[in-house]
Amino acid sequence: MVLSATQSVDSFRITFAPLSLDEAYALANDSANGAVVVMSGMVRDNTDGKPVVSLEYQAYEPMALEVFKQIATQIRATWPQVTRVVIHHRTGQLTVGEISVLVAVGCPHRGEAFAACQYAIDTLKHNAPIWKKEHWSDGSTSWVSIGSCEEED
Repeated sequence: MVLSATQSVDSFRITFAPLSLDEAYALANDSANGAVVVMSGMVRDNTDGKPVVSLEYQAYEPMALEVFKQIATQIRATWPQVTRVVIHHRTGQLTVGEISVLVAVGCPHRGEAFAACQYAIDTLKHNAPIWKKEHWSDGSTSWVSIGSCEEED
């Protein structure tokens, strides 16, 4: 597959390092954009009312990065005006309030940018080989695939 100049500036990353909102925004920005939509997923202090101390993320990195690329390809097939797609996900142990995933989409129009960004995070959660281990305040833990997580507002 031959990448266009626009597609070559997409950014896909699995990392232990903290994620940066400023970096994701900058990577998604382009002079053709009228909108950059950024979705930041973070560790919250509870799941279904049960206190969470931290989350531990693991990923099968090569396959996860392929899924990220497939998401960008589908975004461009659905919303051809999208200029940039950024998908970054953390691995390792994260505490409450830390960013676990960033998705940013740049596009000339906000409607398409919002729709593409939502598509990206929803598809990532269902298709990427990423798992999280929830560490509860009572000392117990449980592993779940992020694809099996219930959709929350």
